[in-house]
Amino acid sequence: MEKLGLNQLRERYLKFFEGKGHLRLPSFPLVPQNDPSLLLINSGMAPLKPYFTGEQHPPRKRITTCQKCIRTPDIENVGKTSRHGTFFEMLGNFSFGDYFKKEAIPWAWEFVTQDLQMPLDKLWITIYQDDEEAFEIWNKDVGVPAEKIVRMGKADNFWEHGTGPCGPCSEIYFDRGPEAGCGSPDCKVGCDCDRYVEFWNNVFTQFNRDEEGNYTRLASPNIDTGMGLERLACIMQGVDNLFEVDTVKNILMHICKTAGVEYKKSEKEDISIRVITDHIRSTTMMVCDGVIPSNEGRGYVLRRLLRRAARHGKLLGIKKPFLHDVAMVVINESKQAYPELEEKAEYIRKVIGIEEEKFDITIDQGLTILNDFIAQAKSGGIDKIEGGIVFKLHDTYGFPLDLTREIAFENGLEVDEEGFKNEMSIQKQKARDALKTKGAAAWGDNIYSKLDKSITTEFVGYRQSECHARIEFIVRDGEEAGNAQEQDEITVVLDRTPFYGESGGQVGDTGYIEAERGLIRVWDCKKTADGKYLHMGVVEKGLIEKGCTVKASIDKKRRLATARNHTATHLLQRALKNVLGDHVSQAGSLVGPERLRFDFTHFSPVSREELERIEKEVNDVIMDNLAVEINEMPIDEARKSGAMALFGEKYGDIVRVVSVDSYSTELCGGTHIEGTAQAGLVKILGESGVAAGVRRIEAITGLTAVDYYRQREKMLDEMAAALKSSPQDGLKKLDALSAELKSSQKEIERLRSKLVSGSIDEVLSKAVDVKGISVITARFDQFDMEALRNTGDMLKEKLVSGVIVLASGYGDKVSFIVSATKDAVARGIHSGNIVREAARVAGGGGGGRPDMAQAGGKDISKINEALQTALKIIEGQVK
Repeated sequence: MEKLGLNQLRERYLKFFEGKGHLRLPSFPLVPQNDPSLLLINSGMAPLKPYFTGEQHPPRKRITTCQKCIRTPDIENVGKTSRHGTFFEMLGNFSFGDYFKKEAIPWAWEFVTQDLQMPLDKLWITIYQDDEEAFEIWNKDVGVPAEKIVRMGKADNFWEHGTGPCGPCSEIYFDRGPEAGCGSPDCKVGCDCDRYVEFWNNVFTQFNRDEEGNYTRLASPNIDTGMGLERLACIMQGVDNLFEVDTVKNILMHICKTAGVEYKKSEKEDISIRVITDHIRSTTMMVCDGVIPSNEGRGYVLRRLLRRAARHGKLLGIKKPFLHDVAMVVINESKQAYPELEEKAEYIRKVIGIEEEKFDITIDQGLTILNDFIAQAKSGGIDKIEGGIVFKLHDTYGFPLDLTREIAFENGLEVDEEGFKNEMSIQKQKARDALKTKGAAAWGDNIYSKLDKSITTEFVGYRQSECHARIEFIVRDGEEAGNAQEQDEITVVLDRTPFYGESGGQVGDTGYIEAERGLIRVWDCKKTADGKYLHMGVVEKGLIEKGCTVKASIDKKRRLATARNHTATHLLQRALKNVLGDHVSQAGSLVGPERLRFDFTHFSPVSREELERIEKEVNDVIMDNLAVEINEMPIDEARKSGAMALFGEKYGDIVRVVSVDSYSTELCGGTHIEGTAQAGLVKILGESGVAAGVRRIEAITGLTAVDYYRQREKMLDEMAAALKSSPQDGLKKLDALSAELKSSQKEIERLRSKLVSGSIDEVLSKAVDVKGISVITARFDQFDMEALRNTGDMLKEKLVSGVIVLASGYGDKVSFIVSATKDAVARGIHSGNIVREAARVAGGGGGGRPDMAQAGGKDISKINEALQTALKIIEGQVK
């Protein structure tokens, strides 16, 4: 039996079934696509469910895959045993109404016995107890002796999950020999010990189970084969567990090297080594597939695994963040099968590194608090950590509940989880209360408490740009007022309004409120949590009175410009996801009439090429003039439709869904254009980082974008005039000037080298003897650092033995280099210390190695003094 590596086995399996007419598909992402029932893909068939159920047509009736999988129910056991892991790869061959048992069984046997050459005497077969068809194929067609075919019951060899498609299974086992067994005389296939290892499972989906528990035969039965790649590798490599498989062991050994420990020397250390090895495999794959650390869902699974691994690193004595480096080993071991790992290597490294650094900042403080409490508990006979402590660790120090639970368990203590949940509830209620009063801030606590909370403002601005309304309240100088006069700055509440109140990232409208006897210019509009719209402005003329009827009108041009930018924000978010990946999600936005600002989750700068692709995609959609449709529907229905929620938006039971044809669907309370062509065009102005893992794009649309290009055109004309060229030929002229400049610089360097060469002998002749060492000090003004270094190298080559100290005044900068031969260093010379003290005289600093160093300074007038200082330092260093 050939000892094959994990990567070889994967390829051998997939090629074998390609030879049987199967379409090889790449592994599906770990993030399920359109399957809300799963947090993460946990089996080979999970992403293929739509093909099995008939919801979608498969690209071919025969498919083979190697699927990345994550399972975390046994996470507490990972590390404690060598069996458990959270990440694994599942090999599979699938038939969707094509071949069945007569093909699947012989192919499995052919691959195992002929391709992998497993010894026949080591192989056993199990079938469902009533599956005579499978027995006949194994026994008569394949030739497996009847005594090596074991019949097992429904619990072991019948696959079903509630109602729907189901069927019997047939498995292949490998006998690892009596030495791997439990020693019981009854030890046989199906025993829980390590002797018989099941590695191939053929599921024959041939029945449909109804609500009453009846089984009817399917017209088109399916084949679902699953084989754990790591388990197969254990057999082929003759090792006991997945941590000894070649690719996994390479990761494990790297961790041991980083920690300075040896595997299998200490059980306590082995647990930590295995935890890190497993978890870094899982997290690397998850980040590659678009999962980002967060406090909920699959992001929480990722954070939990990363922080668990980081903590076990500290238990091994690793002081600094290291997981991002171990991730590179995972990438190197798996990039053959998953090339996207190498493509996203830097991104993966950054995501893991940022999360590790976040945790590293707080974990030491948290561990100190927890360990102090554990010590107090033990000395005081307390057996449980109270909920308040657990919550503080979670809220202040980023400790997930299960991490505290794990550490407590290691010390023989329990955790007050009920108390923890109560503290969490109190915090959430405080947050909700704070949110409710947030809108009242514009009024001030006193005035807001006096207003009638039953009065709200009806917003009609989605359909109307003006309306008649009544003034309900006037606030002037922080107090409610009955009226306001010319030049008074006031806040007005109306019973109806077309003014959009700032929310969801969109700024408030501006415009006018016109009364019979006065006029208000509104410069902003906000809204309170209880539904009042606050129109802030100044009385431009006349008198405004509470209770009077007014005409409220918004600035329509400004509103349209804002709407352009808001719709463009939706298009931008979709384009970002399409170009950068589904990990992109909104982290904030600001939509105004002049420009839009969009913050999103991404862990590296967006390249120029990516920005160009994003901008082009958005403008293509604009040019297609896709319809922008707005519908109101129940929140659950909107979520089922795949609508994305926008940052900062509050949603009720009925929500607005803004759809740009089939391109983009989002929940949004903002104002929008009717068709994408109204945006005119989008121009991305720039991209930058605003926080760890958060990037920002700023862009403009419509007439603002036109003005931008007009200004650029004007600038181009002016530059062309300065170059005495046309805009079309400007680049050629710049290239010519650049070439001319480079030629001039080369000529300068040539002349400089000639000058230096001519003065080398003169400089060498001025060498002084310092305690038996030749020392050269010289000044070459107008030399930059590179020219100074080159001159030093030339002098060192001719000097053979000694120390060289050179200086230059170039512009308003001073440069120093010190170089020493080996024998001079052996006598105590340290160039770094010499140059540092010399540079200090000239108001600068620097340093370097004993044989070579450089520094800078600020005061050119002090160069000669600095060179004399260098001589004194050298004299003091010589032994």
